Amino acid sequence: MAHVTITHTRANGTLLTGSHKGDGVFDIVRAYNFRYFRSLGKLGLPRSRDNAAQRWRINAAADALRAAGHEVTITINEDDRRTFAEAEADREERAEARAGRYGDRADRASTSADARRAAAKRISDSIPFGQPILIGHHSEGRARRDNERIDTNMRKAIAETERSGYWQNRSLAAENYKRYRNNPARTLRRIAKLEAELRRIEKWKAGKSAGGFTRSTTPEGLAELSREELEITEELEHWREVIAKAEADGFKVWGKDDFTKGDYVRIRGHWYEVLRVNAKSLTVPGGPQITKVINRENREFSWDDRAPYDEVTARKSAEEMAQLLAAAEQQAAE
Repeated sequence: MAHVTITHTRANGTLLTGSHKGDGVFDIVRAYNFRYFRSLGKLGLPRSRDNAAQRWRINAAADALRAAGHEVTITINEDDRRTFAEAEADREERAEARAGRYGDRADRASTSADARRAAAKRISDSIPFGQPILIGHHSEGRARRDNERIDTNMRKAIAETERSGYWQNRSLAAENYKRYRNNPARTLRRIAKLEAELRRIEKWKAGKSAGGFTRSTTPEGLAELSREELEITEELEHWREVIAKAEADGFKVWGKDDFTKGDYVRIRGHWYEVLRVNAKSLTVPGGPQITKVINRENREFSWDDRAPYDEVTARKSAEEMAQLLAAAEQQAAE
């Protein structure tokens, strides 16, 4: 029987040590979502790093191990953690490493596909154009084998080409990780959600309901809420720095003070008349989206819609839009 230890820290996640191949531990804990981490050489829970311990899952796995005769020690330290900046830097580094690995796999598959196609061509080039298989002739066996080799090589070339495309797409996704995460519009939405989460935590700490439910105000519950508050505060600081850098590079953070009723805004490639200016969004005409200006005069909409400020990419006053439309009509008339 094994003597295993299950440890959890926010810095390293949930890991299981003390097990070795063939002792039956993995067969038991895999039912509780434990997986083998090849890079660590240990069992653990996926996506447990930088998160609170999944105590119910840890305890259930421990109970199952003990029932099988194994000795289990559980150690949980929620205060051992990384800052959000450290965790984000690690995620970006891992994404870069994945991009390199996936790119190498794509290159190897592409090279293999080229080699297979070349092999098929060499065989086919040795066969006179239009030459049929001569039934009963001494060349029949070789001709059939050549056809099989050509078919096999072409099938494998196609498979390797598809494999190369798959890994190339994975490589591009990994390369774009940082750009995706730091996209200003997406970051603004993330900041709004984190600010709302902070407000909920303040209410929970005061024993009030928020988000449709309450949280424990025991010493342990309050300690966890304080940890979450610290983590969210750190994350907010990080993303606000991202927005500050984007603004320094020319990105415009739109808000209520930038608009008045009657202005026009560009959203998802279309211009809309501003019907109403709200605290967190603009009211614009809804309905089928078309490329020309949509406003109340042409009645090419069926309802009002809301557009968050983070979706706005440009603004024109009513006068500027009128001039633009007049110029377009004059050009069309000419």
